[in-house]
Amino acid sequence: MSFELTILGSSSALPTSKRFPTAHLLKVDERFFLIDCGEGTQVQLRKFGFNPCRIHHIFISHLHGDHVFGLFGLLSSMGMLGRKVALNLYGPDTLEPMMKQHFGFFGSLPFEIRYHVPSPDVDLPVFEDEKLQVSPIRLKHRTTTFGYLFQEKKRALNMRKESIEKYGLGIADVVRIKQGSDHVTKTGEIISNQRLTLPPFLERSYAYISDTVFLPSISEKLKGVDLLFHEATFANKDEKLALATLHSTALQAATLAKAAGAGKLLIGHFSSRYKDYKLLVEEARTVFRDTYGVEDGDRYSLEQRRETTE
Repeated sequence: MSFELTILGSSSALPTSKRFPTAHLLKVDERFFLIDCGEGTQVQLRKFGFNPCRIHHIFISHLHGDHVFGLFGLLSSMGMLGRKVALNLYGPDTLEPMMKQHFGFFGSLPFEIRYHVPSPDVDLPVFEDEKLQVSPIRLKHRTTTFGYLFQEKKRALNMRKESIEKYGLGIADVVRIKQGSDHVTKTGEIISNQRLTLPPFLERSYAYISDTVFLPSISEKLKGVDLLFHEATFANKDEKLALATLHSTALQAATLAKAAGAGKLLIGHFSSRYKDYKLLVEEARTVFRDTYGVEDGDRYSLEQRRETTE
C-alpha cells in the first residue's frame, strides 16, 4: 500500500527558474491528494508523470497567490480533458466565493466542485473515510491559514494464510479473528489470535505546515508524525523579518519537529533571497538532524512497518 509524497513546487512567493511555487501531491493507496496549488502546478503534474484527473481532493492552506494561482488553470484543464466526476475543494471560507467569481468571468466547469470549510473546532477532521483521516491545524499568518495532518487509520489484522486451511476457518471465523478474537476449535481448543494473525501495520502520517509564524503549541497535534513538512522561508539571521511577515525560520521548523518527535522533517517555501538553501538545512540540522531541504520533483515514501511483538 503506497504512501508517497511528491514535491511539485518548493519556492515561496517568487518562483525561480528551478523552483515553482508551493504544491505537494500525496498518494495514499493509489488515491491522490493535492495540497496547495501554486502557479504552474498542472505543468509540474505532467512533468512528473501524474494524471490531473485522478485528483479528487485538493486542500488549500490559504488564499495567497503562491498557494492558489495554479488552481484556476488546473481546474480549467480538467474540464477540457472531459472530467465529469465531482472535485472536493477544502480551505478557508473565502475560497468558494473567489472560485465562483473567477468562473463567472471564464465560464462554468463541466463537473461539480464541492467546497469544504474546516470547522472552527479544528479538532474535527475535514475529510475522513475508512482508511484515512485529514485534520486541519489552525496556523497564524496574514490571512486565515490551515495546515493539514494526514493520518492512516488502524486496519484490521492480517490473517496468516496457512492458519485458514490448518484450522478449517470459514468466512465468519476470519472476520472475528481479524477483529482480534481468539478461535475455539470444535474440540474446545482455544487458538490465540497471535497464532492466527500477523502484527498490524503501523499507521503512517504526513503533516503539511504552510505559511505561519512559529507556533510551538501545535507540536501537540503533531506528536509522532512520520513525515513533517514545515515552511522555512528565512534563515535564522532574518528571524525579525520572519516575525514581521508571519513566517518561520529553518531553525524554528526544526525546533517544532523536535518537540513533536517527528520521524523526518522536510523544509521548503524558501525565500528567493537565498541562492543556496543548504544554509537553511544546516541551521535546522543543529536542532533536528533528520532534516531535508525539498526540491521540485523530490519524492518521499513511507514504507509499511508492522508493530513489533515481544
